[in-house]
Amino acid sequence: MRAFIAANNPAVSAVSVVEVLGYHKLTAPDKQHFEEFFAAAQVLSVSDAVVRRAVGLRQQRKMTLGDALIAATSLEYGRALVTRNLSDFQWVAGLTVLDAFNLPTS
Repeated sequence: MRAFIAANNPAVSAVSVVEVLGYHKLTAPDKQHFEEFFAAAQVLSVSDAVVRRAVGLRQQRKMTLGDALIAATSLEYGRALVTRNLSDFQWVAGLTVLDAFNLPTS
């Protein structure tokens, strides 16, 4: 994961920041790790276009609000989505989904 991040320009949805740092069982060391990562990453805002696309995704298939906003952010900004939950996103047309546990090395 670290090699992938170093070789790519990391960006995250603002929704991901809220989901990760807002997790009530986040340990202090994990919180520090994620805060450092988010500080180094570009945080992609939830724009009107992202909201419209998220609405469209939820109209197609049942998905959580967070997943819809994250997928829509990836689509609107033309970014791949790195996740452990592949099955939640693989159906989304045009979305590149990468397995967080099996990332390309280059």
